[in-house]
Amino acid sequence: MNALIYAFLAIGAVFNGLGAVALLRFPDVYTRVHGATKCTTFGSIFSLLGVAVYGFAQGGGIGGTMAVRAFLALVFLLLTNPTGSHALARAAHRAGIKPFRAVVDRLEERR
Repeated sequence: MNALIYAFLAIGAVFNGLGAVALLRFPDVYTRVHGATKCTTFGSIFSLLGVAVYGFAQGGGIGGTMAVRAFLALVFLLLTNPTGSHALARAAHRAGIKPFRAVVDRLEERR
């Protein structure tokens, strides 16, 4: 059971690290938000799965509470992370920041 927990935590750490690299390396705000959001969402899913499995493995009231809280955090993360990144990208577009090397800007076409 510990190997599964360590694997989940390692995968989560790797993807969260890739999200940090995306913030540093991608050329504009849109690709940075995209890369960071996808990587941190995926990494956080695995980190929370590791916590949930640890909670189930511990058993009892405290372990069950830990697992339920991890799943609730996962649900809130899956609801808020894409919404937040969409809001950031839309605010950047409304502020006039153009996408790097964009050929088609469908939001601009709607105006």
